[in-house]
Amino acid sequence: MEQTESCSVEPLLPLNLDRLRAVAEGPTDGRSIVLIGLMGAGKSTIGRNLAFRLGLGFVDADTEIERAAGCSISDVFRLYGETAFRDGERRVLKRLLTSGPCVIATGGGAFMNPETRSLIRHHATSVWLRCPIPLLLRRVSGRNHRPLLNTGKPREVLERLAQDRHPVYAEADVIVDCGDDNVDNSVSQVIESLADLRRPRKVEISLTHTAYDIFIGPDVLRRAGALLAPLLPQKRAIIISDSTVAALYLQPLLDSLAETEISATSVIIPPGESSKSFKEFERVTNTLLEAGIERRTSIIALGGGVVGDLAGFVAATTLRGLPFVQIPTTLLSQVDSSVGGKTGINTRYGKNLIGAFHQPLAVLSDTNVLSTLPERELRAGYAEILKSALIGDPEFFSWCESRAPALLSLDTEALSEAVERSCIFKASVVAGDEREEKASGGRALLNLGHTFGHALEAEMGYDGSLLHGEAVSIGLFLAFKLSVQMGLCPQADLDRLSAHLQFCNMPSRISDTGRNFSADVLMSHMKRDKKMRDGNLSFILTRGIGKAFTCTDVAPERVRELLISEDCT
Repeated sequence: MEQTESCSVEPLLPLNLDRLRAVAEGPTDGRSIVLIGLMGAGKSTIGRNLAFRLGLGFVDADTEIERAAGCSISDVFRLYGETAFRDGERRVLKRLLTSGPCVIATGGGAFMNPETRSLIRHHATSVWLRCPIPLLLRRVSGRNHRPLLNTGKPREVLERLAQDRHPVYAEADVIVDCGDDNVDNSVSQVIESLADLRRPRKVEISLTHTAYDIFIGPDVLRRAGALLAPLLPQKRAIIISDSTVAALYLQPLLDSLAETEISATSVIIPPGESSKSFKEFERVTNTLLEAGIERRTSIIALGGGVVGDLAGFVAATTLRGLPFVQIPTTLLSQVDSSVGGKTGINTRYGKNLIGAFHQPLAVLSDTNVLSTLPERELRAGYAEILKSALIGDPEFFSWCESRAPALLSLDTEALSEAVERSCIFKASVVAGDEREEKASGGRALLNLGHTFGHALEAEMGYDGSLLHGEAVSIGLFLAFKLSVQMGLCPQADLDRLSAHLQFCNMPSRISDTGRNFSADVLMSHMKRDKKMRDGNLSFILTRGIGKAFTCTDVAPERVRELLISEDCT
């Protein structure tokens, strides 16, 4: 039903055939392509040409609606009203979207229906043809077959529709700015945009009482508004970030949220582990309450593990629970702390001893943001990826051995795959033990290396001289070494792990911290660990790579001997 003005003939934009194939075989994944936009955007004209060039069928949804109704769209509006028309439109689009891939031109209001948007999101790639109002006005003036134009002056109607619809249209997968080009050039722009579309990887987390998705890949932050708009119970959010991350990514996040009319303000905390404190928890909570938050206001954590843990604990406790979104900006938080719902703050007795389980609405892991990480932070995050492989996926450890150089060089595909595989593994563990209630196995396995690592962190005072991932790296080596000394693990597997840590320039020995430690003091920290059971030390040990298990009867003498062998006094 869309019409466009005739335009002067201009040279076609160059279009490589490989780009054409990239659309047919790549981002669309055999899905339909749905064109959305205001009346006059040229959806039908562009859609027909797009379908021809992609070798797909074309369907004009308005024509299908008229065929189903047995009368014109204007008559449907006049006889039955807009509500009935929208219901019929939704049913027709549902049939079209489940009938095989094609190019579909929709009416301007179709995408405004939440159920229709959900259908399009799951079955198609949506393209918003965004046009300036003067161009739309010129195209639709004098055409009284558009019922909505009969409700007022055309310019006022279009401006009102743009104000109402543009924030929702911004949820489309692709946005193409169309000017007064000829049709072929507009089609070429659509094809180029589709070829450049990088759909994020998605890991589905399914738990007993909730479910959510982890979105992974480049440009996820830029798409935050589109990804979160369908999920937030209220289009209002408070972003909690630290000053370092906020300087880099707060404004891009605010801009993305604003595209879909999500109103957001921010609370900034100091960077570093010291922010996971009662004092900072109180300050942030009071700031939220002073801002008049409601129980449907969402908390968005933008930052690394410290921000995620603190913001998650704030969300879990304020007004007895607020909706929560994780946008992790470090490799460590993308593969570990942002997944599974653990939140918390530190005390002088140890790390994360005050906290709660609070699952997010979604996790948005943008691999592009990792490019600003210092090399040391990147390697620290890689320790948690290794941990996942060492617990229960020997094939993943082999992948790490071959792909570590690419990953640590910020190769997009290697990073995305590593984050995805780590999240899939952790999700499978969390699903079977959401609140870490199993005495052995289950979620406790995720603490491989952590009993040693947390003791080192506690003794060094969380002052940043030893990163969490570095402590885990040392802890992994010590857990394997203890397993070897107890006759549980082959020496060859310890050697293999040690060689890989050395190859990646990651710490493995206590001496790598540059500090001297007392074995007794480290053991006293271990006895305050959350994983203590009935007063006994509990360790995650291993029978080899990918064969971790819980051991609750490790003799303290064995642990002390291991620490002394590592030059502890």
